[in-house]
Amino acid sequence: MSPQPKPHKVAILAFHGVVAFDLTLPIEMFERVRLGGAQRAYQVMVCAQSRVVRTEHFDLQVKWDLNDLINADTVIVPGLVDIAAPIPKVLLDALKAAADAGARIASVCTGSFILAASGLLDGLSATTHWMAASALAAQYPAITVDPNVLFIDNGQVLTSAGASAGLDLCLHMIRQDHGAVVAADTARLAVMPLERVGGQAQFIVHEPIESTGTLQQLQQWIEQQLDQPLTLEQMADQASISTRTLSRRFREQLGVTPLQWLLHARVRRAQCILETTQMSVEQVAVKAGFGSPTSLREHFRRVVGTSPQAYRNAFSDGQSRKGGR
Repeated sequence: MSPQPKPHKVAILAFHGVVAFDLTLPIEMFERVRLGGAQRAYQVMVCAQSRVVRTEHFDLQVKWDLNDLINADTVIVPGLVDIAAPIPKVLLDALKAAADAGARIASVCTGSFILAASGLLDGLSATTHWMAASALAAQYPAITVDPNVLFIDNGQVLTSAGASAGLDLCLHMIRQDHGAVVAADTARLAVMPLERVGGQAQFIVHEPIESTGTLQQLQQWIEQQLDQPLTLEQMADQASISTRTLSRRFREQLGVTPLQWLLHARVRRAQCILETTQMSVEQVAVKAGFGSPTSLREHFRRVVGTSPQAYRNAFSDGQSRKGGR
């Protein structure tokens, strides 16, 4: 009988201020993977520069050190609570050494800031939690930050968005290593879907429409007219200014054109209706001002990254699922 292959070594980096959920998430996912019955596919190690690591709510006793991380096949960097906290050079050097040795390096949520500080993301596309995306882009201009996806696979270096997207990234790596059947079995054990892919959008919280500066009254008026056809000229007339001035003010105060702002307002209106009612897609399209279901689906997917029906399935409240409201 031929000897069983050695398990793939997965090292999870622990450090003071680590997000505990981000750290335990890959442990659970990779520990569940089995090949041919009881055979473990991965050896999971939590590695740190010290034997005790402090999180917000408890301390960890760590068995493995950074030398174990450098010799791992895959290294996972969890998020950090304070993205402005200084990152010890010894951690950055260990990550670079692991990458130089050929390890696959992946981050969960704000762990992307640690990868960015190491230089491993320079010249690459990356993602992170949508609330931290602008900070990552501002602090590391050599990185192309995409806040609208669940994860990005650059080959050796991968990044994922908010914590649950780390599950998707782990399954993606398991699928790469052992195929779709093993990944599907792991997903079933974790009681989670396998279907989400990296290009699907993060489900970004849609805040109430911001009313800003001299545009406040106009924005409120537009909100009341979303189900009506609106042109740039009509919006300028309502504000008693020229279309050129209106466009300039929108760019100065909101960073978008008036029609871009109108489109996103309509998408947000559609999101609200999908979450709280059982209106058909045709009805939602009319109420949100898209005119046709085709137009709604096209713009909704462009902005949110998924279909209206998929969004409803994920975010409709209990009453709308039961047919209420």
